[in-house]
Amino acid sequence: MKIGFVGLGHMGQPMVKHLISSEHNVTVFDINKEVMEVPIAMGAKAAYSPRDVMEASELVFTSLPTPEIVEEIALGEGGLMEASVKGKAYFDLSTTDPDTMKRIAAIGAQQGIAVFDSPVSGGTDGAQRGSLCIMVGGDERIFREYRSILKLMGTQVIYCGALGSGAICKIVNNLIGMTTNLVLSEAFSLGVKAGMNPQMLYDVISESSGNSFTLHNFANGLFKRDFTPGFQINLAEKDVGLAVDMGKTLGVPMIISSIARQRFIEAQSKGWGKDAICGIARLQEEAAGILIEPTKDSS
Repeated sequence: MKIGFVGLGHMGQPMVKHLISSEHNVTVFDINKEVMEVPIAMGAKAAYSPRDVMEASELVFTSLPTPEIVEEIALGEGGLMEASVKGKAYFDLSTTDPDTMKRIAAIGAQQGIAVFDSPVSGGTDGAQRGSLCIMVGGDERIFREYRSILKLMGTQVIYCGALGSGAICKIVNNLIGMTTNLVLSEAFSLGVKAGMNPQMLYDVISESSGNSFTLHNFANGLFKRDFTPGFQINLAEKDVGLAVDMGKTLGVPMIISSIARQRFIEAQSKGWGKDAICGIARLQEEAAGILIEPTKDSS
């Protein structure tokens, strides 16, 4: 199949490799030409604009950092929806709000392009392994035509419902994961201040009711003082912000989420925005006067 891919960042790069390795004809575009070199060396073709990607492909994916960029790539000058095509499909793998996807889909319908919100969860490790969870919203019949392609990037491909459903599921999921990092920061700082080795805390919690996927990522990065993204604090602030904004629109109180967003903004103000999300714990370390780092005598 002729497949297009726009956005070759930390998530897009490994995802597109799975498509190329499966011997599909892949066309790629990224504003950063350097990140196109590896896919091209693997056999992908280079495009000069998102519109060129759409015109060369039957199926197009985007993996981009913000809803604003998604909308620009889709609807802006030289964008996907400028292509003179019909009967094609576009899946956005980014974390994008439902309203943005509906605006894009409205233009897509005029062009004969089926639009899907299909955000992914599982981080860069999941993207590398091809084990992502992909949450899809849009026309179910057309989705099923492309499900096998999505399975090349994710082991869990879930049809969530009408357009916007995938985005809603992803925003809710990320809200839980992002705010959990803040709770973990407070909890571990409390334990360390009280005299516990954080490794012992981790060992106990990982076998108890406090265990979670987020706990393991938090500890793996923080204990090593490795803040290389991964998932950036900038993206965490964006995703929590999407949830807070959605809550305002729907009249849902988002008290804890609003506090969480402010903590991520505080971390951004310290210049940590491009660091991995576990780095948010440094705010709590500074306030508590401790370091959440295992001591050498940990067992």
